[in-house]
Amino acid sequence: MTQASIITIGDELLIGQVIDTNSAWMAQQLNKAGIRVCRRVAVGDVWEEIWTALDEESKHADIILITGGLGPTADDITKPLLCKYFNGKLVVDEAALKNVNYLFELVFKRPVTDRNIKQAEVPDTCKVIQNKRGTAPGMWFEKEGKVYMSMPGVPHEMKGMMTDDVIPMLGRQFQFPHIAHRTLLTFGIGESMLADLLVDFEAALPAHIKMAYLPNYGMVRLRLTSTGVDKVAVENEVDTLFQQLQELVKDYLVTNEDEPMQDVVAKLLQRSNKTVSTAESCTGGYIASLITAKAGSSAYYNGSVVSYSYQAKEDLLGVDKNTLQTLGAVSEQVVIQMAKGALNALHTDYTIAVSGIMGPGGGTDDKPAGTVWVAVGNNEKISTHKFHFRFDRQRNIELTAMNALNLLRKFIIAQQP
Repeated sequence: MTQASIITIGDELLIGQVIDTNSAWMAQQLNKAGIRVCRRVAVGDVWEEIWTALDEESKHADIILITGGLGPTADDITKPLLCKYFNGKLVVDEAALKNVNYLFELVFKRPVTDRNIKQAEVPDTCKVIQNKRGTAPGMWFEKEGKVYMSMPGVPHEMKGMMTDDVIPMLGRQFQFPHIAHRTLLTFGIGESMLADLLVDFEAALPAHIKMAYLPNYGMVRLRLTSTGVDKVAVENEVDTLFQQLQELVKDYLVTNEDEPMQDVVAKLLQRSNKTVSTAESCTGGYIASLITAKAGSSAYYNGSVVSYSYQAKEDLLGVDKNTLQTLGAVSEQVVIQMAKGALNALHTDYTIAVSGIMGPGGGTDDKPAGTVWVAVGNNEKISTHKFHFRFDRQRNIELTAMNALNLLRKFIIAQQP
């Protein structure tokens, strides 16, 4: 089976200053094309380390994809290194130079410098892939039956090159099998309990079909993967097994698609032509951010009231001052009033209200850090739930959001005929 390796280059990746999203996206696209990614490697802006990575990855993969180090500054050493690695010399590519002049003169409206012009230089031993979104061209090399593709580290430039050129070119050069994935999402059951539930199903899977457990924030995704030459046969076989899997986990099933909880809620709202709002205290707008990250969310999401202080809860959501003083903000009565206030202020069919102590400080004996009250509902009914999380502040926030969205999901389903 043809395999690929991804090398990402940059000191900023190794010190954590920049998160490597490139290799994750590239792996997803390669997998869709039937190309298995066997290794992902990050190296710094060090000549010897990049050279060694090229040598090493060529032992494991037929396709080596490289991103980063193609900029115009002194620390960008990928291009001269590749030139030497593939025994070439730097020459100006006329199409790349034309692209640089166009971008600077007509788009950026800045003069072209010698440093910019050097972006159009490429090793004469490569096939040039023009960059439709930036100045640094891509470079395709072949050596001893292996393909090496160097692309810019700027994500949107790399993505354009991968989609428009690299994957189609790889498809013409290699024969790839068909890879089929089926993913579902469960909530309310841990990974080990799921494994116990599915022990017989998993043991009976054919050798070429794999099942993966992907736990995260109270949820577990289950993924079936099958590979084969006959696309129709592969798809039919994995579909049959996926139906069996769904039946086995039906009591915990959230969705039979690879989608986040907020998208599941969005679909429910869109199907019923309903809207939702949020009243957030401890999550500070995080739930609103999750919902509005999806394009088109204005069709079902009206807005949020982030009421962190007592005063904001009183003034913006109409929470009773006496209730706050006697029971505290982290109480069932307060989240009920927050929910009603959001419904009234934002004129939605449904709402979510959350109030809690995210930690690490702020807890008391009766309300330790991680205590959270959540309310979901509509103008006819409000449902509440108390949670006790035990993690760091960020994870407590994320767990609150996922559990609140799940409670809303269940509430909406319960309201349907």
